[in-house]
Amino acid sequence: MKSSDAEKICLCRICPSYVECSEPIAFCLGAKPSKCISAEAGCLCLGCPLWVKKAFRHVYFCTRGAEIAQ
Repeated sequence: MKSSDAEKICLCRICPSYVECSEPIAFCLGAKPSKCISAEAGCLCLGCPLWVKKAFRHVYFCTRGAEIAQ
């Protein structure tokens, strides 16, 4: 799945941990965690359509890195 398609269904922007900055969202598909988000203030990953579609097991991709990295 392309990042641009993932961003359309991703919940990152409404997540309590999200911090607005110039990096792309859909952190679950990226190789590295966010450079802007450092605090885990709540997580919506378990309810994200992308998380369900990809059958992920982990959460907090923004601070811990992609599924494969965890």
